[in-house]
Amino acid sequence: MGLDSRLHADLAFVQRALQLRTQRQAVLAANLANADTPNYKARDIDFAAALRSALAADALPLARTSARHLPGSALGQPAGRLLYRSVVQPSLDGNTVDPHIERAQFADNALHVQFLLERAMGTLRSAKLALEPAK
Repeated sequence: MGLDSRLHADLAFVQRALQLRTQRQAVLAANLANADTPNYKARDIDFAAALRSALAADALPLARTSARHLPGSALGQPAGRLLYRSVVQPSLDGNTVDPHIERAQFADNALHVQFLLERAMGTLRSAKLALEPAK
């Protein structure tokens, strides 16, 4: 596997993971914003399953059987499926958001986003070093 294909594969993985992490961050923020909304049900994304699904979708290229067909794009595919979070302590108004759990999940997800950004920067730095002429 050449440098170009390794670089492409690593950055494609990071791109997919960042898309899913960003989507999950928005879901967790919505949960926190609705912590006092009656009958609001906390949602989340099974990140591992969503990433496996996204990577499997990337592995199967789309074939165009007619020149009139639009080219396929992974960007148009739905990301992680929204699931309902298990209720730890339901409230009397039917709201299932536990702010402590949501804040912890939000912070954990933010750390994963930071890691993915640093990984992308490290990959690009390594590629730059490999492409620079010897001194």
